[in-house]
Amino acid sequence: MLKERAKEYYTRNYNCAETIVRAANDEYNLGLTEEAMRMCGGFGGGMGCGKACGALCGGICAISSQLIETSAHETPELRKKCQMLVAAFNRILGDTECKRLMVKYKKPDTGCLETVLLGCEALESVME
Repeated sequence: MLKERAKEYYTRNYNCAETIVRAANDEYNLGLTEEAMRMCGGFGGGMGCGKACGALCGGICAISSQLIETSAHETPELRKKCQMLVAAFNRILGDTECKRLMVKYKKPDTGCLETVLLGCEALESVME
């Protein structure tokens, strides 16, 4: 299950974006290489400045990887799936911005694990 895989990666010191991408790669057989997964690292911490949550960005990366064969412009269903993920993220977590989510969910002992696990719920609702 996506949540169990995500918990494993998060506790291995991957950030929220890396965790979601790695867990989704395992769960949905995306076929991403280590190099491809490393490209998502900069999305953690709201791109390092508290903006869009890294778990959300990682989910968008997973959706993109699953759907795009040549380019985003040639993938008409991509926009709808991304919109669905943002809506699910908002519904489940109440926001999409890292700095506001950290106030609500970040814990001293587990960091943003709760956000990542709830982000998994949002992604599962769109990927399945």
